[in-house]
Amino acid sequence: MILEGKQLIKSYGELNVLKGIDIRIEKGEIVSIVGASGAGKSTLLHILGTLDDADAGELFIKGKNVTNLNNNQLARFRNLNVGFVFQFHNLLPEFTAMENICIPGYISKQDSKIVEDKTMQLMELLGIGEKKNNKPSELSGGEQQRASVARALINNPEIVFADEPSGNLDSKNAAELHDLFFKLREELNQTFVIVTHNEHLAQMADRILEIKDGLIEK
Repeated sequence: MILEGKQLIKSYGELNVLKGIDIRIEKGEIVSIVGASGAGKSTLLHILGTLDDADAGELFIKGKNVTNLNNNQLARFRNLNVGFVFQFHNLLPEFTAMENICIPGYISKQDSKIVEDKTMQLMELLGIGEKKNNKPSELSGGEQQRASVARALINNPEIVFADEPSGNLDSKNAAELHDLFFKLREELNQTFVIVTHNEHLAQMADRILEIKDGLIEK
């Protein structure tokens, strides 16, 4: 098992968003999280990805209880073990596609040559190798999202969290991105947890988890 959340609770003021979520994710799984708008899907994803703290409960990633790590320890753990793909690509406009992808690798203090070689391998795998010197503004929406996927993978994370990853793409690019997740699972044994409103992507996953009234429906 790569991830386990136990009785995760989160409130914002008097609004109880998560009311005791239990979740287990196995290595190599692709799991989709669905639910109505405001159900808490993104809140749960951010807690599982250590971007936000639960008010109560425990979170284990790769067998490690990350609940009590301090901010510096958590940032280091996140950089080395977790990848993120967001609806809006969050690529830095002043850097090239290759430089954007390299950044998490540089932060982890890996040898720059190793990071750059891995970046080129990922860009070739994702079909954007010829775009390495292009700025984000010179890439299509689909190419920007592929660059963000490569950035999420650069440190060989144990698990990748994707929040509405195809929500800003047209149907053709969305379908290609969805297929890409399964290609990466096949070639890299990558684990994905994906929040999505896209019914086709949700149905493609190994499992669908639906959040309703602050809990995962059985």
